[in-house]
Parts: sequence; C-alpha cells; structure tokens
Amino acid sequence: MLERFKVPEEDKVYVDSEKVFELTKNILKNIGVSDDGASNSASVLIGNDLRGVESHGVSNGLRQYIKRYEDDIYNPHPKIKTIKETPTTAKIDGDNALGTEIGPIAMNLAIEKAQKYGMGSVSVVNTGHLAGCGHYVLQAAKKDMIGHCYTGSPAGQTLPTWGSEPILGTNPVAWAAPADEMPPFLFDIATSQVAGNKIELTRRTGAKLLPSWIADKSGEPITEEVPTPDRGDYHLLPFGGTRENGSHKGYGMGMVAEIMSNILSGAGPGLFNDHQGSDYFVAYSIDAFTDVKKFKLDMDLLLKKIINSKPAKGFERVVYAGFLENEEHEKRIEKGIPYHNEVINWFKNYCEKSKLDFNLT
Repeated sequence: MLERFKVPEEDKVYVDSEKVFELTKNILKNIGVSDDGASNSASVLIGNDLRGVESHGVSNGLRQYIKRYEDDIYNPHPKIKTIKETPTTAKIDGDNALGTEIGPIAMNLAIEKAQKYGMGSVSVVNTGHLAGCGHYVLQAAKKDMIGHCYTGSPAGQTLPTWGSEPILGTNPVAWAAPADEMPPFLFDIATSQVAGNKIELTRRTGAKLLPSWIADKSGEPITEEVPTPDRGDYHLLPFGGTRENGSHKGYGMGMVAEIMSNILSGAGPGLFNDHQGSDYFVAYSIDAFTDVKKFKLDMDLLLKKIINSKPAKGFERVVYAGFLENEEHEKRIEKGIPYHNEVINWFKNYCEKSKLDFNLT
C-alpha cells in the first residue's frame, strides 16, 4: 500500500492483533452473528490489517458493516445453502450474510472439490461486502493450490474508458500461488485505478489523490494532485486512468470480474439489480497438473531472481506481488497493528455504548 494511505506516525496506536481480533469478533457476536461467522469475518479483517491492507480491515469495514446490520441490509442469522452443485462446481445462496462470513466457507468448498477432482469453483449469490479477495486466495495457497477470486462490488462507481457515466463497481480480482522458501505470490487488486476504500483512508490521513486516479462528474480525468472530493462529487477511473495509459485493460478486467461474479451467479449486472455484488472462488490443485515440490521450487527460482534483480535508479529493490505484504505481516505480528487514533476512539466509544469490554490499550 502506498505511503500516502498509511497512518501518520503521530497518529499511530499499536494494537496486538489477537486483542483486536477478539474485540472485532465480540462486536459482531453482540450484533447477533454466530461464533463461526464472527470468527470468519474477524479473520478476514485482521488478516488484511496484518498484511498492511488497511483499506479493507477494521478501520473502514467494521463500522460500515455494523450500520448495514442495523439497517437490515446484512443478515446476522443467515441460512446459507448450496442451491446448485456438480462434482467440481457449486452455487451458494448466502441469504444476505456479510461476504467476510461466507467467503471462507465458499473457498473451503472449492478447495475440497479441488482435492478430489483437481479443480473446484464456487459461485456465491446474495451476499455482502467481501473485504477484498486476498484472504481467500491465500486459503488455497496454504493448501498447495493456486487460488483465484473475483467479486462484483456495488455498481455505478467506475467509468468505462471514454465514458462519463459510471457502470461497474471496483470489481476486485486476486490470484495466489505457493512457493517453497519464498513468501507466496499474492496479486490482489481492484480493477479501478484506486480502490474506493483507499480513497476513504485519505479522509482520515489527509493525503491527496494522485493524477488520473479519479474523474470529475463529466467524466474528465483529473490530471493533477487534488484533495479528496466529497462523496458523490467524482467518479473512479479503471486502472490505467486514461486510454493512453492503458485504462482499456482495467476496464476489460473489470468487465471480466462482472461476468464471472454477478452474471455467472445469476444475480445479474450490478447496475440493473439491487444487490451488493456476487463472488466467485476457484482452487486449482497443483498436484493435478505437476509435482507440487517442483512447482514450489520453480516458484522460488523465479521469485528469488526477481528479488535479487537490479533495481532502477532511485529505487532500493525490486519486489513481487505479496512480498511486501508478507514483510508487513511479520512486523505487525511482532510489534502490533498501527491503527489511527480515531479508529481506537471509535472502538472505545462503541464499546461504551454497547457495554462491551474495551481492551485494546
């Protein structure tokens, strides 16, 4: 994550990951979520925070989810069921569960199918926010599999290339693959130029938005650094920003995510249907294609070459997707997760209001 999204040093409060996990879980249980469901959601959110993906951790996510539970958008007591299934595929109805509750279940089912048949894919409909895709593909990588995930976020956020009317959501995608000695490859992105939740972080940190991250209401890319506009006063651009810089590639990948999540699930295009988005999870058993040990050694060979390659002038090193997140995870397990003091105050105030024990400091 770029430095501009990170908590300023003077505002940091370091919190033990186990403490914030337990408090997050207890808050969700207090709303009525089951113990397993609360554990799933807390694992996703704190896992994101540990990897430095704070845009999709508790800072932005938890208060948003609480409000959606309170507004009856999310169901704390879902009756999750499989409504269509073959040996290698399944479709799950989440009954409006929070995506972070059902996502680990869906990926585990894909993994089970891949263990039996070489590949497994699971589509999920009627579900809420997934909090990114990285956590789920890592589930597969930890089982010596390649993991893949799409999610269709709420529509009407991201412009098509050359468009003035936002059509797609941020529509994230992710892939993960294991290695032997090296940290796993983890590629986890929004298909917009910048994730919507990252823009929300700038409201807390005070950082500005970089050129060609967003467009004005007429669809004109803003090509200078600007303070974060008010909500509703801008549109997101597909990654690449402008056609000259490859926005058609981000736009195309966003369309793929829309097709593989919202349309394949049967929920329909997000722009024409009132839903939070659908998800798609895939696990590929490496053993079904090649020797697992050789695969992981080959991954090491490539990843080590990348890490040891010569950096360009002005840069200290070359890395690959997932490497810095793994470094951040190791640091934060030892030192704690650096939250903004505003987030800590929110936890404290919420606990006082809800009569829950506050034990983060």
